Amino acid sequence: MDTAEPLGVEKGAVQSEAALVGQWLGQFDAALQGGNAASVASLFATESYWRDLLAFTWSITPSEGAGTIAALLVAKQPATQARGFAIAPGRTAPRRVQRAGLDVIEAIFQFETKVGRGFGVVRLLAVDPSKAFQMMTSLHELKGFEETIGNRCPTGEAFSRNFGGTNWKEQREAIQAYTDREPVVLIVGGGQGGLSLAATLGRIGVDTLVVDKFPRVGDCWRQRYHSLALHNDTKLNHLPYMPFPPSWPTYLPKDMVADWFEAYSWAMEINFWTSTEFLRGDYDDAAGQWNAVVRRADGTERTLHPRHLVFANGLVGEAHIPELPGLKDFKGDAMHTTAFTNGANWRGKKALVIGTGTSGHDVAQDLHANGCDTTIVQRGSTMVLSIDPSAKLTYGIYNGIPIDDGDLLASTNTKPMVKKNLQTITKRMLENDKKTIDGLIARGFKFTDGEDGAGHQWMVRTRYGGYYLDGGCSQLIIDGEIGLLHYDQIERFVENGALLKDGSVKPADLIVLATGFLPQEVVVTKLLGQTIGKKVGQIWGFGPDGEMCNMWKRTPQRGLWFAGGGFNNCRQYSRYVAIQIKAVEEGLLPST
Repeated sequence: MDTAEPLGVEKGAVQSEAALVGQWLGQFDAALQGGNAASVASLFATESYWRDLLAFTWSITPSEGAGTIAALLVAKQPATQARGFAIAPGRTAPRRVQRAGLDVIEAIFQFETKVGRGFGVVRLLAVDPSKAFQMMTSLHELKGFEETIGNRCPTGEAFSRNFGGTNWKEQREAIQAYTDREPVVLIVGGGQGGLSLAATLGRIGVDTLVVDKFPRVGDCWRQRYHSLALHNDTKLNHLPYMPFPPSWPTYLPKDMVADWFEAYSWAMEINFWTSTEFLRGDYDDAAGQWNAVVRRADGTERTLHPRHLVFANGLVGEAHIPELPGLKDFKGDAMHTTAFTNGANWRGKKALVIGTGTSGHDVAQDLHANGCDTTIVQRGSTMVLSIDPSAKLTYGIYNGIPIDDGDLLASTNTKPMVKKNLQTITKRMLENDKKTIDGLIARGFKFTDGEDGAGHQWMVRTRYGGYYLDGGCSQLIIDGEIGLLHYDQIERFVENGALLKDGSVKPADLIVLATGFLPQEVVVTKLLGQTIGKKVGQIWGFGPDGEMCNMWKRTPQRGLWFAGGGFNNCRQYSRYVAIQIKAVEEGLLPST
């Protein structure tokens, strides 16, 4: 979330930064081995933050304040046995940068624990390099269960030159059929979350099956509206192990993403059942497994018995279709954005698009481009920002460094730092987009810069909506090419459009509901029952500890996991979900 560029330093100074970081890591290692909380605390600033990703706590755990951080580190150290803290070779070198408004010396380090090896990030105060302002520790791999990549990749002897036996394709078909076994992990949803996790689990030897209701891998993107494209840079959206080709465009159209998913699933040898709908499930505590019922393409049902069930079907559930007054009386066509494809059939017609999030704007712009007289209806205030340069500010921490290093740096911030950074970034966004924002407000558009000025990325974390990354629709609204109506001006919908409170009728042949989606917990309750739904509770959004509720970590329900988010979230956190599941399977970690 930080955007500051490295502060200018001479070549000789870089060596001094490495020396300072090396000295701090050595002192930290010694203090930790000694088990002295006071010694550990002395290495942290009074205001300091630590985020642990499995290494010490086997969860995603934030901690704040020198004393609190030291107490938790020392309490966990006897079981963790962390040691060997040193600057990680081959990673971005220690450097002076500005984070959260402070000058710091930032470095990526390595260490090992009793069960694994990890990487971390430390940010020392530039004014006092003996004190850490931030630290992150992450478990990268389990000893004895390293990823089968590079020098550890399979030899292929199981099928290479297997004269008289089955070849690779025949073996893959047999493996994917699951006629002789049950999957250890069942992933519901074959988008970026499901594919990232399945690929990572596969590399550490966990038998995994992905099920998806669509006919083809990638249809979760392929079947969305005609004009859809990603709004952030391709170079930030790589999936694990297999980056996009470097020749690909900066912003990927949906069909390129969809076809890549299909190729990725094949290349990563992911067991994937298409046209398969997850119907329901319950957990057998005595057996330690799920009874998961799925319906195949031919209509037959099968009950699978995985030990782990992962919902990777997005951060939201089914389409939210609100009970709008009089909508049932409307004689034209009404649909949710999930059913909208393109505006080609609406040339010369009139449309109302209810909602001013990204999908609502995109649909309105698509209708307008196809010659449809379109009005967008705003229900609540919305943040609008440019794709370039404003949206790019959010990913500034990746500038000039490898994506793996950027992922580590981006995962360092805890909630207070996330908000502070986003407030700083949002101020710059407002400056960048002032002309557009002023033009929208002049047209009557209700604009917001988010909670406490923290902008759209805070909205992503709290409600996963309420903003628009401007693909050109804003200027059409400003110019009056696309109409703007406020929902509170509508009395009710009638057979030929919307009856306004002033007595006039806004005519429409089409109403598109860009009204968002039901929360994931609604879907979980529907599929797994009220008992499990209540036990799990909120999914996504900040929890009491400042982390995302029930995401990427063990939940209150044994064997139930959630994995989702944008491409960068899925790439980063699939590793941690996979490691936890593998640790459970190997008896290193309790399942709850």
